[in-house]
Amino acid sequence: MFSQRWRYTLVGCLLSPLCAASAFQIDPKADSLYQQAAPYLQKANSRFEAVTAITPETSAEEKQRSLDIAAEAGEMLKPAIPLLEQAAALDHPVAQYRLGLIYVLLAPSEAIREKACPLFERSLGHGFAPPALEIASFCAAYTDTPEYKSALQVVENSMPLYERYFPQPASVLECKPETPPGLGMQWGSSRDYQAEIYRLQGDGNRARRAEYYRKALDLNDCYRAKKRLAIMAG
Repeated sequence: MFSQRWRYTLVGCLLSPLCAASAFQIDPKADSLYQQAAPYLQKANSRFEAVTAITPETSAEEKQRSLDIAAEAGEMLKPAIPLLEQAAALDHPVAQYRLGLIYVLLAPSEAIREKACPLFERSLGHGFAPPALEIASFCAAYTDTPEYKSALQVVENSMPLYERYFPQPASVLECKPETPPGLGMQWGSSRDYQAEIYRLQGDGNRARRAEYYRKALDLNDCYRAKKRLAIMAG
């Protein structure tokens, strides 16, 4: 009887997204390719941060300087792209995410859904938290699917696998109010991203909204969750 119950438990685990995500292992060759790409990504980000905001008051000279720096940063990313493409093809979730971010930065807006969204979806499917935020911004159709909601649920148990890859950048971290310099992205720790996952779960689950927002608040004092809880209380 115990053996039969154990078999049922094992089969149930094998069929669940939680078990699949926790069993995932990163391919060593893929990780080597990602690590080769990482210095290019870091250098490019440093240059993007040096780009100054262009306003109606910005001089022509300063505008050109910013455009030149942005172009230079884009060139710095190019050596990383084939390395990330190879790692992504070997199902490296972090490489898939960072390659998707490059498409968000450099590809025409109409190409983001075709190029970046599939990469973000595959990465999140392996329990890597950061692409959930880009999906919410650029891949809205996927956020209405059961697969997206299931993927958010398994992130917490997958965090230990990815701890060494943090911090990671994102277009917007809604739990952190500070604005990055230039065209740089916001960077978050694993705790920051787990807070973002709770926030997203709260956004999509009215029945448990307050519970998820409080979890986000407890993790990193998520200012967005704090504001929404205040609205709910008022």
